[in-house]
Formats: sequence, structure tokens, C-alpha cells
Amino acid sequence: MLIGFAAVVALGLLLWLVSLAVRDSSIVDIAWGPLILLVGVTYYLTTIEPGSRARLIVALVALWAVRLAVHIGARNLGHGEDFRYAAWRKQYGDAWWYRSYFKVFLLQGVIAWIVAMPLYYAITAASPVHFTLWDQLGALVFAAGFLFEAIGDEQLRHFKADPANKGRVMNSGLWRYTRHPNYFGEAVLWWGLGLIGAATPLGWVGLVGPAVITFLLIRVSGVAMLEKTLRETKPGYAEYIARTPAFFPRIPR
Repeated sequence: MLIGFAAVVALGLLLWLVSLAVRDSSIVDIAWGPLILLVGVTYYLTTIEPGSRARLIVALVALWAVRLAVHIGARNLGHGEDFRYAAWRKQYGDAWWYRSYFKVFLLQGVIAWIVAMPLYYAITAASPVHFTLWDQLGALVFAAGFLFEAIGDEQLRHFKADPANKGRVMNSGLWRYTRHPNYFGEAVLWWGLGLIGAATPLGWVGLVGPAVITFLLIRVSGVAMLEKTLRETKPGYAEYIARTPAFFPRIPR
């Protein structure tokens, strides 16, 4: 598992150096998926005779990582540094160049390594050789979460692309049932990957990864952080909050 940690630290260091050159720390957001994919590929390449479960989980992670990186990259293109990193750059001033490594790039790498724990068990375990019910259930849960996230992202992209919607709150499609369908889908797909890892001996330990990403999405870097900004800047968002759940989907009031 330590070799996966070494891989994400190395890539994080490279990304940090690039961020200094382009003066944009938000490139780390585009690299979130590729960081985790690197962990999985590292485990795969260092495993003797990886089996069909290993190939399945690497393929699923690659599908997720590439889509997410392309989506975030296209969304951020031409918009400058994300407001969160821009605020920290202003706060820390001349010290941001080195603080950004620890506060953003190293931290993201460590979190990516922890979240990727199911990949270690799914890829390196020698048994069971054949797919189990847990594998099948995990693949279905992953597919549901992946589609929920991808559809939610695409619906929001179309909404924002229409000039008539500027300043309005997106409350249709999946966004009618949860204020953050992309975050919900992200959590679900990781529980799917966790179930695939749980098909192997000691693989239940890997469920720490899905638990951590779910907690972060709800309480730290996802819903909590974004909601604070939207409450202050988006007219009508308070009414949207009153009738739509923040994370887990349900029929709106």
C-alpha cells in the first residue's frame, strides 16, 4: 500500500511545481481523478498476475477518473483560479508558494490515497478467483453512482450554458431531488468500489475509503463549503434549500 502513497506524493509534487509556474493551484481539482487512478495502476503493475477483479476495478476507476478530469477541466477552462485557492493566495501572500504544497497538493494526495483503499484489496488479493455476489453488487452500485454524477454534471452544464439562466438556481432534473446530485453520485460510486474490494479477504477494511469521501463531501469540502458561498451569492437559494435535501435524494416538498 505504501507504493501507492509514494506514487501520489510524487505526482502531487510535480503538480505543485506546475501550479507555481502557471500561478493556479486549482489544477489539483482536475488531477483528483488521475491521482486515484495512478494509485490503482501502481497497485496493478506491482501485483504478480493480477486477476479479473483487478482488471475490472482499474477499468471502472479509469472510466470515472477520465470523465471527471475532462468535465472539471472543461468547466475551469478560461475562468482562472478557483475562488477557494484565490482566497488562500490572497490570505497567505508571498508565503502561498510553499504553503500551497502542504495545504493543497500534499493533503490532496494523502486523501486520495486513503479514499483509494478499496483498490488495494481488490487488485492485490489472490482470492476469490471468480467474481462473487459482492463484485456484482458493487459494479451495479458503481454504475448507479457514476450515472447519477455524470447526468447531474451534464444537466448543470446545459443549464449554465443558457444565458437566460444567469443568476438563477438550477432546480430541475436530478437537481430537483437533491441540491448536490454530483456529490451524491460520487459517494455512491465509491461505495460500489468498496463493495468490490470487500469481496476479498480483509477487504472490508477498504470501506474506510468510501466512508472518508462521503464525510468530506457532506461535511468538509463539498456540500458544506459550497453551500456557504451559494447562500450568500445566489438569490433564491434559501427557498431552494427549504424544499430540496442537501445530499440524499427525495421528492421535494
